Amino acid sequence: MSTSDPRSPGHRSRRPSRRDRHQRAAQASGPVSDVHREDGVRLQKVLADAGLGSRRACETLITEGRVEVDGVVVRELGTRVDPETQAVHVDTMRITTSPEKVYLALNKPAKVVTAMSDPEGRRSIAEFVRDRPERLFHVGRLDYDTEGLLLLTNDGELSNRLTHPRYEVPKTYLAQVRGPVPRDAGARLRDGIELEDGIAHVDSFRLIDSTPGRALVEVVLHSGRNRIVRRLLEAVGTPVERLVRTHFGPIALAEQRPGKLRALRPHELADLMKAVDL
Repeated sequence: MSTSDPRSPGHRSRRPSRRDRHQRAAQASGPVSDVHREDGVRLQKVLADAGLGSRRACETLITEGRVEVDGVVVRELGTRVDPETQAVHVDTMRITTSPEKVYLALNKPAKVVTAMSDPEGRRSIAEFVRDRPERLFHVGRLDYDTEGLLLLTNDGELSNRLTHPRYEVPKTYLAQVRGPVPRDAGARLRDGIELEDGIAHVDSFRLIDSTPGRALVEVVLHSGRNRIVRRLLEAVGTPVERLVRTHFGPIALAEQRPGKLRALRPHELADLMKAVDL
């Protein structure tokens, strides 16, 4: 008798993994058509609207077999459901499928991590939203030392589009840099700079003010790569001393104080939706 035979004394049974259990449950529970509703909403949109992340991230939850509708594991991305009448669970946890959407603007101070917690014990944006009942996530991020406009929402689809390269939503920064600024800095930045992770360029560059040894410049770009503004400015010989994001698409920081959280105004939200074809 082979040792690979389950009846062999030397055979060790393997405990089924969670994925194995999901697969068996899916096979035993019947076809997805049992829960599919032709006039319903795509399941990944329901999950994103519930604040579980971008639509792409929610598609991964589905294909990994972590989502159940009325007790049936659903893996097909084309599945449509009725969130008003059907029970949707992710990892056995029932989700609220129709939360009230919130759209917030935070003026993030420097020395704050763009995360809801930090293993190193540093300040995080959680302290500014701890009184909010919604499950919020940040749209993109600002690095630890960068200040300024950060959007927060529970609208997964909007967040996904605002950070997707396809929509090229511009972000505007004011940077205090070590001067003087080289005459060709703007042209080089617009043409593109070779960085360690590829070529990057700005949409526009403008010198706002200059004093001996220091300058204030405005940079507009749509790239979301890590520390991209700091790396580009350093590459043209103007290291950043202070960096503030003043605009995210049509949304302006204006006179909002550091640490201040506010709801987007209706016309701001309409402009933001229009910018990403929603």
